[in-house]
Amino acid sequence: MGVLTISEELVDAMVAHARADHPDEACGIIAGAEGSDVPERFIAMINAERSPTFYRFDSTEQLKVWREMDRLDEEPVVIYHSHTATEAYPSRTDVSYASEPNAHYVLVSTRDADHAEIRSYRIVDGVVTEEPIEIRS
Repeated sequence: MGVLTISEELVDAMVAHARADHPDEACGIIAGAEGSDVPERFIAMINAERSPTFYRFDSTEQLKVWREMDRLDEEPVVIYHSHTATEAYPSRTDVSYASEPNAHYVLVSTRDADHAEIRSYRIVDGVVTEEPIEIRS
């Protein structure tokens, strides 16, 4: 089983983005060097749906971000989004849109205003596997 090892600074950035976009779902990625499995560069993205129950990357923005990652020899190490009223577990829609088999899919639940729930998953061929998160300072 894998482990997501991530800095406290990047976790704080995901939570801040999720809280800032609440009650709509927030979304984005954290890029890292290809093949490294090390999340390094935080990229908050626009939820094109602007919805409290669904997210979708803006296609123009996604193309720009993916091209920049290609240019920098990076890949999406973490793909994150928030759930505003439910637990941090992938919905059927989340699973159906998971297209990066090497990525850690991180969900941030903002349903409790005082405590953000953060969980990480691997989603490959429709199979969801939760993995531990190791946060480093």
